Amino acid sequence: MDIEDLRTFVEVADAGGVSPAARRLGISKSMVSRRLIRLEAELGVQLLARTTRGAALTEAGITFRDHAARVGSEIDAAMETILPSGDLRGRLRIAVPVSFGPSHFAHVLAQMAQRHPQLHIHAYYSDRFVDLIAEGFDCAIRVGYLPDSNLVARRIGPLYGKLVASPDYIRRHGSPETPEELAGHEALMQATEVWQFMDGEEIITVHPRGRFKADNALALAAAALAGVGIAWIPDGVTRDHLASGALVPVMTRYPPPPAGIYVIRPSGQHPTRKVRVLTDMLIECFEEAPAPMGAAGAA
Repeated sequence: MDIEDLRTFVEVADAGGVSPAARRLGISKSMVSRRLIRLEAELGVQLLARTTRGAALTEAGITFRDHAARVGSEIDAAMETILPSGDLRGRLRIAVPVSFGPSHFAHVLAQMAQRHPQLHIHAYYSDRFVDLIAEGFDCAIRVGYLPDSNLVARRIGPLYGKLVASPDYIRRHGSPETPEELAGHEALMQATEVWQFMDGEEIITVHPRGRFKADNALALAAAALAGVGIAWIPDGVTRDHLASGALVPVMTRYPPPPAGIYVIRPSGQHPTRKVRVLTDMLIECFEEAPAPMGAAGAA
């Protein structure tokens, strides 16, 4: 029985269809279908019932899926024990934020691929919060303030940011001096979020309101540049705009506390060695260059 056929079946079962599984695996739909047909012929049972909406597990498929997943994991672990020390194999599927991924994380993924020639790295760049389990990701890199969840997070470095607005917005609406005054201003937000500010050792929480929302820091910066409102944006995005004067800091007496950069993985399982190695490489990268996402006081 071909191990790749087993892995493909698990992907189809978890993704809910041939097409999404093919996208996860990076192969054609016809290849996925051939592997499924071959596996079902080998077993002599039907594992998947094809539907117009995708594929549903049969009773036999439900039973076989967990066994197939365990076999794949055991094979990966067995192969790692006989590979040269430190080598990785298999596939690492990771979600990376598009706002910072290409400039801050892509080179680490490239180094990982160079060091481990038997490892297949599939990186997906989006600021959308992907469902790691449902969409078949091993882990994700996320930046900012993490909401409560059942995911396991490992902090790899700090993320500094500040409130900014355009000079035109400040001329038309004034500049808030205290967190309480933000209620009278248009906030540019990523979601229905809270903003926090430091008053000495005290943390002040504000629930901003505004009509412009985007899931991307670059889009928020564009709105701030256009004078739409005030935004909390990481320094790595606004540094050049602040230097040119196109954006100016707002309410500097009350700086936001540092956010974070995290590697996120599903809970209820031990991290794979691939995820551990990536996490260690990212931590090493940020320790060597502690301010790539904007340092406190950077402009």
